[in-house]
Amino acid sequence: MNPTRGQRSGEPDPHANQPVLNAGPMPEKAAATILLVHGRGADAEGMLSLYEELGAEKLAAIAPQAAGNTWYPHSFLAPLDSNQPYLDSALGGLDSLVADLLARGISCERIVFLGFSQGACLTLEFVARHARRYGAVIGLTGGLIGPPGTPRNYPGSLAGTPVFLGTSDPDPHVPFERVKETEVVLKRMEAKVELRRYPGMPHTINDDELDACRKLLKRVVAANHHMD
Repeated sequence: MNPTRGQRSGEPDPHANQPVLNAGPMPEKAAATILLVHGRGADAEGMLSLYEELGAEKLAAIAPQAAGNTWYPHSFLAPLDSNQPYLDSALGGLDSLVADLLARGISCERIVFLGFSQGACLTLEFVARHARRYGAVIGLTGGLIGPPGTPRNYPGSLAGTPVFLGTSDPDPHVPFERVKETEVVLKRMEAKVELRRYPGMPHTINDDELDACRKLLKRVVAANHHMD
């Protein structure tokens, strides 16, 4: 068992052998690498179509696939134990992808996350638990995982990482209060957070969010070209 997956020896790891799709240049030759995390009932292929829509051809794309198209079985607001071992397996999968990029000489500043819905929740929770200066973090209709009152005493600093949060309000799955709480927590961890709320928007991604994503990705590319 790969120790970077974050699973204790002998524990089930339901997402361990799922495929990981790739698009664009190799990470070593790209200005940055974007990790695309799909939502419940969706798939990695769908996230790669979003990558194309964003016009992010200069970025390497990595899209992991969840077992059964679901990262964890219950709501992200459910008690943490009720979503195990799937949640730890999913977080461990992201950890192994990041560890692989770092081992290949890709700096944290060249790693971007983009998740939608359940994938946004997973992404935001991973980033909070593994605080570094990432290139950017995009959470579209999602928030930190756990029931109301979950302690948010994450160690470390996001050190100025730009974070974009976009969400409908009201949303059938993601209460706006949790997205707002996520903004507060990530700001406390020294991220630069922009939150956009879209009253009455369905559970989807809108054109304004796509435009914000494109602008953010362009800034990441420009910053990393400047570092070369």
